Amino acid sequence: MKNIFFWCLLFIFQLSMAQEVKVQGISLDFENKSAVRVLQEIEDQTSYKFFFLEEWLQEYNVSGHFQNTDLEEVLTHIFQNTVINFFQIDEERIILTRNNIIYDEVAKSLAGPREDKMIVSETPIGDVEPVFKPGTAGDIKEGTIYIGKEIKGNNKRSFRISGYITDADTGRRLPDVSILVRERGTGTTTNNEGYYELQLPAGQHLLETSSLESTAYRRQIVIFNDGRLDIELEENLQQLGEIVVAANSNRNVKQAITGIEQINVAEIKTIPLVLGERDIIKVATTLPGISTAGEGAAGFNVRGGRADQNLILLDDAVIYNPAHFFGIFSAINPFTSGEVNIYKGSIPAEYGGRLSSVFDIKTRKGDTEKFTGEASIGPVTSSLSLEIPVVKEKSALLVGGRSTYSDWILNTLDDPALQNTRASFYDIIAKYHHKIDEKSDIEATGYFSRDVFSITSDSLFSYENRLGSLKFNHRFDEKNRGAVILTNSNYKFNIDYQGEANNNFTSGYNINETELKLHLNYLYSDKHDFNYGVSAKLYGVEPGQIRPDGRESLVEPFDIAGERGLETAIYIGDDFTVNEKLLINAGFRYSFFTALGPGEEARYREGLPRDETTVEEILEFDDNEVIKTYGGPELRLSARYFLGRELSAKASYNTTYQYIHTLSNNTTVSPTDTYKLSDGNIRPQTATQYSLGLYRNFDNDMFETSVEGYYRTLDNMLDFKVGAQLFLNENIETEVLQGEGKAYGVEFLLKKTRGKLNGWIGYSYSRSFIKLDSDFREERVNNGEFFPANFDKPHDLSIVANYKLTKRFSLSANFIYQTGRPVTFPIGKYTFNGAEYVTYSDRNQFRIPDYYRLDLSLNIEGNHRIQKFAHSFWNISVYNVLGRNNPYSVFFITDNGEVKAYQSSIFSIPIPTITYNFKF
Repeated sequence: MKNIFFWCLLFIFQLSMAQEVKVQGISLDFENKSAVRVLQEIEDQTSYKFFFLEEWLQEYNVSGHFQNTDLEEVLTHIFQNTVINFFQIDEERIILTRNNIIYDEVAKSLAGPREDKMIVSETPIGDVEPVFKPGTAGDIKEGTIYIGKEIKGNNKRSFRISGYITDADTGRRLPDVSILVRERGTGTTTNNEGYYELQLPAGQHLLETSSLESTAYRRQIVIFNDGRLDIELEENLQQLGEIVVAANSNRNVKQAITGIEQINVAEIKTIPLVLGERDIIKVATTLPGISTAGEGAAGFNVRGGRADQNLILLDDAVIYNPAHFFGIFSAINPFTSGEVNIYKGSIPAEYGGRLSSVFDIKTRKGDTEKFTGEASIGPVTSSLSLEIPVVKEKSALLVGGRSTYSDWILNTLDDPALQNTRASFYDIIAKYHHKIDEKSDIEATGYFSRDVFSITSDSLFSYENRLGSLKFNHRFDEKNRGAVILTNSNYKFNIDYQGEANNNFTSGYNINETELKLHLNYLYSDKHDFNYGVSAKLYGVEPGQIRPDGRESLVEPFDIAGERGLETAIYIGDDFTVNEKLLINAGFRYSFFTALGPGEEARYREGLPRDETTVEEILEFDDNEVIKTYGGPELRLSARYFLGRELSAKASYNTTYQYIHTLSNNTTVSPTDTYKLSDGNIRPQTATQYSLGLYRNFDNDMFETSVEGYYRTLDNMLDFKVGAQLFLNENIETEVLQGEGKAYGVEFLLKKTRGKLNGWIGYSYSRSFIKLDSDFREERVNNGEFFPANFDKPHDLSIVANYKLTKRFSLSANFIYQTGRPVTFPIGKYTFNGAEYVTYSDRNQFRIPDYYRLDLSLNIEGNHRIQKFAHSFWNISVYNVLGRNNPYSVFFITDNGEVKAYQSSIFSIPIPTITYNFKF
């Protein structure tokens, strides 16, 4: 094979010569054979000679069977699935070209003044360099990329390019990367799977990418037809020291969904938090609309909703209690977590089962190229994560674990009150991903966490989270892709009581759920991008049991009958681009819930309050017999309208159903909270939310601002009677109250994403009310009027800032202010029949003192020499610098006939911490 440059020059002169081409019959059989070898066999069998570069055909293997067949038919078959075209210049010589066609006459489609069609010479001929437009070559990577195969007679004016954008080091697919073609004023953004699609006219373009976590990519492309372009980006190491809670510079303005927040986990390490722990949930609560009930409180409240109205997903599986040690630490490992998307406004149609929000947390994929790891050593905990390649460039295992050594610390203290106490936890997560081929891959995740604590000498509490997920991803073609997801989640707690009397016992609770989901995506056109699917979730609940512990225990064994339920849904959503200004995200979900037997259920007399004396009958249900069904449509609609290039307005309307309830009369989440499925006596909760907001970026997306207001109405909100007994209660519906709720507020966010000073200011004004009204006095609260919910905190201000002193040194600060939460106070006392009683105010009439806290930290990056075993990072922080004694709760004790008020606090003094992190 000779260099074809000479033959191309010769070809110019021969075009004008009319020659009769001699047809030679070809007889060949080849199976999965190199295309180069097949062409050599044709040359050996005939007088034909082919001119091309061998590197063009190295990736192509072909199969075929021909008997006395003409050359054109054979070559058409060989090159049908390639970007190779061919041209026969005389009876023996054939020139191969890549992407483009050689014309022996001027085609009509090229004769006119069509601006988006151009003749492009084949770059590989000789050593000719690609010609760039003036002023664009600066940092463009070398070499032009050719996409698609030109086909004669194809009159399409534009073509679709698509592909995946991945991290060059880890192979992780990168979401929220902008792909721009500036000269045409168009672009797109990768989805959560790192996939993108663009529609462009034929010809030459300059393609650019933009992402805060990756370096920029600029490359000249020439488009001949539909084709694929996968891009690898390198990590932008200069961004590691910044605090940014956005993965894309203008996504907040462009996307249609309202009330969405993204947290880049890799960039939260400089935020000073208690005991130096990186904490995804704590960072989330600094964003507007998300708050906690108090210092060290487990659970969180979103836009005036209860803590159980939040769906927390870890790799698509539900995690019921995402907290260690009453909420002081998060149960989500930040070293293994990748992206975090929080939906608190318009929830996409694929999610259901909760009213307030969805926390969609994805675990990172391990590095398929090299063994890497990261570790952290703190005052009470240590963490380690490892990325282990299994099959190079195809599969890897990510393993992460955290543990505390607080038990060892407690045992070394001289305080007698702490001698018999325990407080320990650990969690471990593993994720395996395997690339099957270019179209398919599989992901598997397993997670387990366990907490053990003993506040008093006679009781030992423990609780566990366990989950697993299996996901198969497949791309059917350029427009269709989908995933099959199987998950299982389990949560349980146990109580071991060892008293001085013969009343030792063990008690516990367990909930298990398994879900199968099919999720599909169809890119119908430039204007419509559909996602749709079905899901089914099976619940199994063991509401509680108690067992005697030891032969001498007098405790009688007792079990509450189990519960089972099936929740199914079908959904469809569409991202509809109406025009350049208007984008609509519309979704419809229909959910259906069935409470299943076996079991018993009490029916109460009409017109009377529910208690043990008003039971009319007890119904018995066999295995899988339907006890009660609920269901209804859930509408999800949001829209974005551009008021300017960097200014948009958004509005949304959302309806949601929730069929599972938390049974807790605590203000905050407790490890011993139990869950109850809807049945014939407890109805599902429903909510409707309206929101409206303005979003504006400034100074080339350096500053992001937004203001968003919302209004929510809720039905069948769950609350409880005063002094309700919730655990081990066979007739829990006699303690339950269900009523109306309403919440409204406005949220403001100012964020600076770049520069020496970066961070954000978040402020929320929000109110949350509940109304418990009934015809019966014992089921009515505050005379049936709306009153503040336990988590109603009108003012919530957070300031998170990081200032770079140098490339290695930075200072960080947090300031938090919140209105004190509602509380019920005793307001008087009276004597009746010789006994003294306390009179309490209306429920939640008063408030505990306001909460505020300042944290400071110094962050020290190790030097970034390449030839190092590990790169280090030190965090020296002081939590609660001002020593503010913020009350966690207020309680009352009667002492010698006098009612005295006390408050409890979690961290009432400054807490210094030094944490060492290293990455290898």
